[in-house]
Amino acid sequence: MAGFENEHPAYQNRTTLVVSKKHKLLIFSILKTWHFLRFCSRNKTGCIMIKNYLLVAIRNLRRNKVFSSINLMGLTIGMASAMLILLWIQNELSYDRFHEKKDRLYEIYNRDKFNGKIWAWDYTPKVLAPTLKKDFPQVEDAVRMRNANFLFNVGDRHFNLAGNFTDSGFLNMFSFPLLKGNPDLALRGNGHIVLTETTARKLFGKEDPMGKVVRVDSADQFTVTGVLRDLPNNTRFNFEYLLPWTYMQELGWDDNYWVNNSVQTYITLKPGVTETAFDARVRNITIDHSREGAIKSDAQVFLHPADKWHLYSKFENGRIAGGQIETVRLFAIIAAFILLIACINFMNLSTARSEKRAKEVGIRKVVGAAKAKLIGQFLGESVLIALLAGIAAVLIVQLSLGPFNLLVNKELFIDFSSPYFWISGLGFILLTGLIAGSYPAFYLSSFKPVKVLKGSFKTAHALVKPRKMLVVLQFTFAIMLIISTIIVERQIEYAQNRDSGYSKDNLFYSFMQGAMQNNFEQIRNDLLSSGAATGVTRTTGTMVSRSSDTWGIQWSGATEADKKLDFNLLGTDDAFAKNMGLKLVQGRDINARLYITDSSAMLLNESAAKVMRFKDPIGEIVRFNEQNFHVVGVIKDFILESPYEPITPMLITGPNRYGFYVLNVKLNPAHTVAENLVRAEQIFKKYNPAYPFEYHFVDEEYAAKFADEKRTGKLAALFAGLTIFISCLGLFGLATYTAENRIKEIGVRKVLGASVTGITALLSKDFLKLVILSIIIASPLAWWAMNTWLKAFPYRIKMEWWVFAAAGILSVLIGMATVGFQSIKAALANPVKSLRSE
Repeated sequence: MAGFENEHPAYQNRTTLVVSKKHKLLIFSILKTWHFLRFCSRNKTGCIMIKNYLLVAIRNLRRNKVFSSINLMGLTIGMASAMLILLWIQNELSYDRFHEKKDRLYEIYNRDKFNGKIWAWDYTPKVLAPTLKKDFPQVEDAVRMRNANFLFNVGDRHFNLAGNFTDSGFLNMFSFPLLKGNPDLALRGNGHIVLTETTARKLFGKEDPMGKVVRVDSADQFTVTGVLRDLPNNTRFNFEYLLPWTYMQELGWDDNYWVNNSVQTYITLKPGVTETAFDARVRNITIDHSREGAIKSDAQVFLHPADKWHLYSKFENGRIAGGQIETVRLFAIIAAFILLIACINFMNLSTARSEKRAKEVGIRKVVGAAKAKLIGQFLGESVLIALLAGIAAVLIVQLSLGPFNLLVNKELFIDFSSPYFWISGLGFILLTGLIAGSYPAFYLSSFKPVKVLKGSFKTAHALVKPRKMLVVLQFTFAIMLIISTIIVERQIEYAQNRDSGYSKDNLFYSFMQGAMQNNFEQIRNDLLSSGAATGVTRTTGTMVSRSSDTWGIQWSGATEADKKLDFNLLGTDDAFAKNMGLKLVQGRDINARLYITDSSAMLLNESAAKVMRFKDPIGEIVRFNEQNFHVVGVIKDFILESPYEPITPMLITGPNRYGFYVLNVKLNPAHTVAENLVRAEQIFKKYNPAYPFEYHFVDEEYAAKFADEKRTGKLAALFAGLTIFISCLGLFGLATYTAENRIKEIGVRKVLGASVTGITALLSKDFLKLVILSIIIASPLAWWAMNTWLKAFPYRIKMEWWVFAAAGILSVLIGMATVGFQSIKAALANPVKSLRSE
């Protein structure tokens, strides 16, 4: 049903064989239509019967406009909702499935025990890929990838662009098609670069970029040797250019350390080599090669197949434990239930109005109509309504895709040119029609003609249980979605309100590029003297993500087991705690300007001081990377990574041999942010004129940590609302029918003195009982589902009773409003009109 962002054949999740199947299916559909037309030309009686069924169906739709509209609206909204979810699911399932070698394509993962748990991660030593390629004949190719951020200069155009360093075999391993260039040669030369088509257009406009020269970081020149088609939205990769690995070596960023996990490694196995067999061979490669070094590694490596990269990225105890597939399954269930609820509306309204069509069934049976023919007629009517609803649903989906894409952060679309869309779309409509019409068709066709034509036909007792069960099923699912939405929102709010441990306000960071390293002192002094900033601090990473971690730390009293404790690592120069708004629990801040020895100073967070078992940490010596550091202070724990996870022990070191990559600036609250940024930009341009002034506010980056959960919450709220609306449509239809059926009873009661309130309560109570029963069933089911979901978050809320009570009260109010409107309308009607025929 869905298409792909890019229509190039290499981005479609089909091989040449599958494309030929498309044509076969299209030809098959045409042949079936032709055979049907031939049947009609030869069997005029059959065609007349079909025509008669269509006319009856259309007349019924016209005659019962209210019920037809409710059925049509319910099916339309249900089908549109299901289509939107299915488009999203199709996109999720297609991630990186377009690579020709996907069945032999793997990423290398590490597995090791830290902090008492087995962890799995996808960063590996730089030396791993060439070793695998050289020493293992089972490996067809191995490539490395590492992020790159450089300033690109072409004439007077300057852009900071994000790309990757990679090996020359990347373009043959992955099926990202080159619009221009040779995939075998594009990344083989030292001065070669491959651009995406958007990047090429950004740098060179409409000119042919091939052979053109790009200056990187105002120093090195590269020749464009390839232009890649823009990456599709169903891939894990996200880069604007590719640089050869030889440039990494030229910059001195390559190394042969088996304990430095800093790049991603991908391999393709030769045909016939299995994942299990190769896993066994390669498992101890890091252990074996790190034996000779000062730091030894116990990490085992294993393969993670391409078809699991996106959907199965969550590991527990070193094993796959789910991931995005859980969300996909959740929304698949939601899509199925929304469609089922829409179909239930159709069933309920069709069977509720069975008395209206009982005589029609009786007469047809008397004149010889078989039960199978009647079932076919009623199914045909439901398929016709489903067809009309399907057409309307496609229009709604097409109009809704813009806002929906913004919500899910994707670029979904319907590929109307694909035969698969038409075949799957018609199949979807047919399935919906058959589900919706199945129960009414079998029920209506089972009427006894003698009872019907004698007028002794009664439906009340036969239909009470099935119809009530269907209404309860509708509202049970709707109430479950309401409860789930509330809990998801509360979990997000709970994490957002968690103390981050530092001050995010008026704090931005900028990556240190170009002349910023050499001119740091001037930039710092001017920012402070101009009043734009109250503090400036350099760090080796940002405050919103892990930049480095280490293990094998030594300190007084450390045991052998302590060497397997993992610590986050961050380097700084001075006034780190002050400028970041961190709270000092013990000791002082690092200040290399005031204390010369602070080049080897260290701050511990509370978690680190705890696992190191220090009674008084100040003055303790901590050793790692063959260097001693002295502890000068302990800071309160702050959130560096996920706000849903426990805080990891952390070491913050003073300025040493490692360089600084991030400049953190605390803006002056005495001025507006806009004023501060204007002054800061002038200063940055003065000392680093070749580079654009780019910055990232920490509070915005921190808020982005909640994006996935917020998206899930919004989707759940959207579809919960639609589910409630569809359920209420059905309830409204049943209430309308009940009021019509009991209009004379209501008239008699009013004549005998019944009040409007009493009649309203009489008509509403049966429906409200069903809603209350739905609440009783939905509450434990929702508790179980959300308890399972919350277990994924170590830092989580407790589910409180009032959430279930609030959802129940809301459901009752919605039910009362839906049924009450029609009940009050019936109660206010003039009894003279309803009793006139008597």
